Amino acid sequence: MSTETLSDLKELQATRHSVAVIGGGPAGLMAAEHLAGKGHAVTVYDAMPTVGRKFLLAGKSGLNITHSEDYARFVTRYGAANGWIRPILDRMTPDAIRAWAADLGTETFVGSSGRVFPKAMKASPLLRAWLRRLEALDVTILTRHRWMGFDGDALRFDTPDGDLRVSAEATLLALGGASWPKLGSDAAWVPVLQGQGIEITPLRAANCGFDCEFSEAFNARFSGEPVKSVKATSAAGTTQGEFVISKGGVEGSLIYAHSAALRDGLDADGHAELLMDLTPGRTVERLTADLARQDRKASFSTRLKKAANLDGVKIALLREVYPAVNQRDASGLASLIKALPLPVKRPRPIAEAISTAGGIALDAIDDRFMLRNRPGTFVAGEMLDWEAPTGGYLLTACFATGLAAAEGIDGWLKDKCN
Repeated sequence: MSTETLSDLKELQATRHSVAVIGGGPAGLMAAEHLAGKGHAVTVYDAMPTVGRKFLLAGKSGLNITHSEDYARFVTRYGAANGWIRPILDRMTPDAIRAWAADLGTETFVGSSGRVFPKAMKASPLLRAWLRRLEALDVTILTRHRWMGFDGDALRFDTPDGDLRVSAEATLLALGGASWPKLGSDAAWVPVLQGQGIEITPLRAANCGFDCEFSEAFNARFSGEPVKSVKATSAAGTTQGEFVISKGGVEGSLIYAHSAALRDGLDADGHAELLMDLTPGRTVERLTADLARQDRKASFSTRLKKAANLDGVKIALLREVYPAVNQRDASGLASLIKALPLPVKRPRPIAEAISTAGGIALDAIDDRFMLRNRPGTFVAGEMLDWEAPTGGYLLTACFATGLAAAEGIDGWLKDKCN
């Protein structure tokens, strides 16, 4: 062995530290990749039989990996977290994510909505390539290892072989929120960290559906029906898209875009509604004129179909929300079609939500994403108190916070050795 090679080996050994990453989702795997690339000995622990299970579920109908909109607009999508999360996103922008995916052999494209997808429209090829890279970096992945908390400075795991105690020089917690618990994100970490005196904002459903007070007849006839080409307005702004009549309520991408505003409205005063424009391509004046021309002898449904091009589910929704709608004149009917107030009763359970709001309070971590109450323990991903709409924003922030926490761990370990 040459003197130069021996020197390099000694330097690597001096800087190689053991890091435990708990949680094999996007944030945890991104952190593991970065830390292993820095020469650290990384072990990923996951409670499930395989890692990335929610990542794979998200990719079943086409993995929405990020979004292509103007970056100045992109970074405003994180609500109350906009201020602190911007520098984190700057470290891993949507363009950087696309470049990272391409380096793993996954080419991406921009869809008509501006969302970015793998050309294969699946998550599995990307995850397989990612795991091969982690294997090449000597990352160890241990599944069916459920984190149970701390035992002094050690980490406690429940494994198929019994209880396990693990000591690591640094730990990253990337355990997700509380949505889709059957895939691993069950928020079991909340009481553990609260027991350590760590402030946690209560977890709430985000990007979720809502219950409505629909009649049994409406539910029986239209549950599962899509409502297409609708413009919706709430405190979150105005967006256009479609949603689905679920059993007893509403769900779908258009609803998710407004879910934070609706949820917060319900929390504030017990009332929230979504204003829906059922004919976004027509002005109220044009619609009024078209309705006024209809033969009053024709049925109400026929007049609406001919004048407003409304299908059965939209007509039924009008009747459901406003039973006396057929008594309105052309002007009043047009106004209701253009601004139908749909009251929502409550969010669907958090286990059904796409993501969660709330989590570890920003004041509980330092600028390296380390818990102030537990030096050497870092956090990333949905465990932190932030939320974002669907459209690639969630996954981007999970990647970015995973990278930021990994950088924090690497810097902290280096400082310890100096």
